[in-house]
This record gives sequence, structure tokens and C-alpha cells, in this order.
Amino acid sequence: MYTVKKLVICMAIASAFPAACMAQAAPSQKSEIEALKKQVKELQAMMQKITLQNSQSSALAAETSAQVLSIVESSKQAIQAIQADKSNVVDVTEFNRIRVKTEAMDEAIEANGFRALKISGYIDPTYVYNRNGKTSSFVFFNNNSSINGSNESFGYDNSSFGSGMFNMEKELDGGTKFKLTLMPSKSSASSNNFGNLVHEASVSIPLYEPATRLIAGQLPDWTGYEAIPAPQNKLITHNLLFDFSAASFYTGAGVDLLRGAWDSKIMIGNMNRARVDVAKQQMPGVFYRVDYTQDEFSSFGFSGIHSGFDDKLDSGRLDLVEIDGSLTRGDWNFQAQLSYGRQSATPTNAYLNERQHWYGLSSLASYKVSPRLDATARFDYINNARHGGGLFGSTFGGVCKDSTGADASCPDGRNGFGSNMSYDGSNWIVSNPDRGSNRSALSLGLSYALLTGVSIKGEYRFDHSNAHVFKTADEQYTQSNHLFALSTVISF
Repeated sequence: MYTVKKLVICMAIASAFPAACMAQAAPSQKSEIEALKKQVKELQAMMQKITLQNSQSSALAAETSAQVLSIVESSKQAIQAIQADKSNVVDVTEFNRIRVKTEAMDEAIEANGFRALKISGYIDPTYVYNRNGKTSSFVFFNNNSSINGSNESFGYDNSSFGSGMFNMEKELDGGTKFKLTLMPSKSSASSNNFGNLVHEASVSIPLYEPATRLIAGQLPDWTGYEAIPAPQNKLITHNLLFDFSAASFYTGAGVDLLRGAWDSKIMIGNMNRARVDVAKQQMPGVFYRVDYTQDEFSSFGFSGIHSGFDDKLDSGRLDLVEIDGSLTRGDWNFQAQLSYGRQSATPTNAYLNERQHWYGLSSLASYKVSPRLDATARFDYINNARHGGGLFGSTFGGVCKDSTGADASCPDGRNGFGSNMSYDGSNWIVSNPDRGSNRSALSLGLSYALLTGVSIKGEYRFDHSNAHVFKTADEQYTQSNHLFALSTVISF
């Protein structure tokens, strides 16, 4: 019986041995398997002998013999499993080949600057119908400015939609971030520097800590809750404050401070100009924005612009301040903006010498009808009655006559800003050159996510003024206009 027990212990060790073998590399497995086979054969012979000698022994001896035989059988099965499982065997040559290839690919990515590089972009071919203009056209990569001989002009029906964008972002070792965004025809700089493809070219350099950064270059205006890229907007057109009470871009340098939930940016530089090289013109201004993000469902922002500006005829002074916020609750999303602006009199309103003032609001609500379908409504209002109307983003329409026969500024007939026009039986005249009109707009839209990165948008928009300032294709003036637009946004 003592001998049997020794055999049981020995067989238990042998049964554990294959598991140890499986963890070894291929060269050592072969010798260990052969040794295990030899041990098992010796144990089998010894068991046969013990079984014959103890065939008449007690029940305990029989039970012990059965246990030992079971262990032997398990050991044999383990040997067969090791021999059948070829996945344990590592081909050293193949492994080294893959390692060399992987290291070469990693070095190539590093050498070509692809590490930590992000590329994105979009296009949004758009169709627009404008009742007053009697136009029905696709809008895609057309200019939105009459600068340098272009026959196009900026309007809420010819804003930044119908465009395309290519964006590259790169983070260097040490945390420096570089961003270059190209946008033909409708970049932030194209309306002030015709042919300029650059929408943004900026760097963000960490100073003594990652949360304190130096920012510099050309940056798009950061006013309000809407953005130029179409994938970031619920509707096709932009709100009145975005189009007419905001800058296009800043060129300069500043700091970005991230402190908990607060993100503060301030810059000193040029507004809407790459450089000012006219004698005695000094444009550098101050631009700032503060954002507070409580959580992923709500945020609050405040921004301001205080700068000189050059309207290509003379220099003026502009002050803009605004607050905006967003809130998401379930399937509902709400966004809002309040703005105030003032600018000194300029030759764009050559017959008024008073500073112009305006204030306005924009509010948007969207509801997710289904996981793919969003319904959106937006309402805008601008009070622009003081001193003949006109605000930073509007352009007066030339020279008209007032009731006395004196020259006065015609309204911005495309966008509906300026003084009321009345018909005296033979001509349209300016009723009161010192009083402007108040503007509003209501937009209703749907957005459907057709595929990943592909959405289809539709929008109906009604624009209204409390004065006859919208000019029709028949050279008449009216108080309102209707617009319908469709767009397909493809982004990656």
C-alpha cells in the first residue's frame, strides 16, 4: 500500500507536468514531452504489476488502483493535446519579421509627421430659392463678397453654406497644437482678402503648464452659439446676429486659460484684416471669450470685441458684446444669444454722422423626433432703429433721395436693414434717413441622418422688417421675404 501511495503522488506530479510544458517555448516542449511519455510508460508497467499482486486485496487498494489509472489516462490525453495544439509553437523567424516590419512602419509614421495627426472635412452642396430675388439656384463654392471685382455680395441667403472645408490638426511632442483649415471661396478671410483659402491657421503652445497656453495666428470669430462649418449647425442659414453682428476673423496673439469648468481666451490683434498698411491707421483691438461648462448638457459663454476697423474707405470703431448658452434635456436642445453693438459713422452710411447702435437676440429649439430625425425652430430679432439703421455686417445700397430731395443712404435691400422707403407716385424715396428698421426672422427646419457622416437638411425661412427695406427683383420695396433651402452635408 505504501508503494501505491508513492505511485499516486508520482502520477499526480506527472499529470500536472503537461500544463507546465504548454507554457514553455517550442524547443523545450519536445524534450519534456518525451520525458513525460517515458514516465507514463514506466508507471503503466508498475501498475499492471501491482494490480496482479493485489487482485485479491482490500477495496481500498482497488479504489486506489482505479484512481492511478485515471491519472495515467489524463496524462496521455494531455500529451496528445500538446502535440495537436500547434498554436503554442512560436515561429521565431516569422515573429522577428513581423517585429521588424512593425518598427519600420512606426518609424515611417514618425518621419512623415503622421503621428498625432487628425484630418477632417466636409462639403455641403445647397439649393436656395429666394422669392424677392426671383432666384432658384444651387449654391456651391460661389463667392460671398464683391471684393476685388467679384459680382457676388454677402447676404443671409449667401452666407457660409454651400461650401467645403479641409481641416488638419497636429499635436507635437511637448503639447504644442497646430491647426490649418482651408475653405475655398467662403473662408473667414475670403470676404476681406479675395482668393484667400485659409479659414484658420493657429497654434496653441503650452507655457508653464498645459492649462495655460499661448495662442497665435488667424482664428475665426468665436462669437455666439453658431459656427461656420455646416456639420456644427442645426439649420442651413445662420441667425441674424451671426451674419450681421459679428466679426469674421482675428489675426494676432493671446492666451488661453483653462481653470476647471472655466475656459478663458483673450487676444490682441487685427479684426477682419491680415495687415493694416495704410498710413496713420492703427487697428489692433481686444477680443475675448469666457466659457463655463457645467456638464455635457449645459454651457454658458460671454464674448466681446473692441477694435478699430477699416471699411476700405475710412476707419471706424466697433464695440460688440454678447452672451450665449445652451441646454440639453432628453430629446430637447435649446440655444440662445443676446448681443449689443455700436459703431462710429463711416462712409458706408455717408449721409449720417451719428454713431449707430443695435441690440438683438437669437433663440433656437430642436427636438429629436427619432434617432435620425431632428426638427428645429429658430427666431431672431434685431432692434436697429437708431440713426438710420445699419449695423456692422450690413451694406447700404447706394444713394437715394429723401422727401426734401437731398441725398440719403438707400437701405440694404438684400438683407433688410436701413431706413424705410416710400413710393411718392413716381419714385421710391427715403422716408426718414435718421430712423432705421427693426428686423426679425423665423426659420423652421428638418435634419435627417441618412448614413454615417451624411445628413440631409431642409429649411423654410421668413424674414420681416417693420419698414419697406427689402428690395425685389422688380425694383420695388417690401417688408418681408421668403426663402427655402435644401442641403446635403457629407463630413468625415
